[in-house]
Amino acid sequence: MSTKTSKYLSRTSGPDGRIDWSVEENANWQALMARQLDCVEGKACDEYIAGLKRLDLPRDRVPQLAEVSAVLRDTTGWRCAEVPALINFDKFFALLADKQFPVATFIRSREDFDYLQEPDIFHEIFGHCAMLTHPAFAEFTHIYGKLGLAASKEDRVFLARLYWFTVEFGLMQTKDGLRIYGGGILSSPGETQYAFSDTPERRPFNILDVLRTPYRIDIMQPIYYLINSIDDLFEVAQSDIMAQVAEAKRLGLFAPAFPPKEQSKAS
Repeated sequence: MSTKTSKYLSRTSGPDGRIDWSVEENANWQALMARQLDCVEGKACDEYIAGLKRLDLPRDRVPQLAEVSAVLRDTTGWRCAEVPALINFDKFFALLADKQFPVATFIRSREDFDYLQEPDIFHEIFGHCAMLTHPAFAEFTHIYGKLGLAASKEDRVFLARLYWFTVEFGLMQTKDGLRIYGGGILSSPGETQYAFSDTPERRPFNILDVLRTPYRIDIMQPIYYLINSIDDLFEVAQSDIMAQVAEAKRLGLFAPAFPPKEQSKAS
């Protein structure tokens, strides 16, 4: 969800709804799948692993969106929406409010395997769609979309932080230890290893704190927020989120836990 430009151009599906991925693109998917499945083993939450089994993603080729949508419809009523490489907030929130998860139909090139600023089909499908098979996570995302669609431009900036620290970079403290549920971590080998290291700060989830925490998209996250179970997100969805946004606006933001962009190297 951005107004910036991308060097990537999303593929367009044909009349049958299918995309004719190239041999190279399918090979890239295969390599990304093999690497990340190994990387998240023992680190992803149980709900994600269960969702991944339900999706039964192909290992040797890019999946067709209809294949993923069929599973999402049967589990939580969601489906994938084919979108360009970058979309604006209006489109993003409108899709989520309609239980459509935006999937940019391009896949990263080999030189971008380790870091890609804009979300590609691997990030969206492998990172996010497995969690969308879980009712509590799906409901949280749906409510989030409806709130964002109705929110002002200023309020959307605060809501973006909620999405960032949950759907994208959420961690969970379970009886078996730390686990990942955020797609931004699950689709990134570097962030997966980093999230389990001693470097970042891990704080108990508090929605007001989350809404007041600045972040940057081009660095490893200095702060993660921990929930205790996916049901915590369902409880957040049932709460008065916009009242918390109003309070966060009144209190103001915390000091950034990172240097200004011009003083640091891009990650």
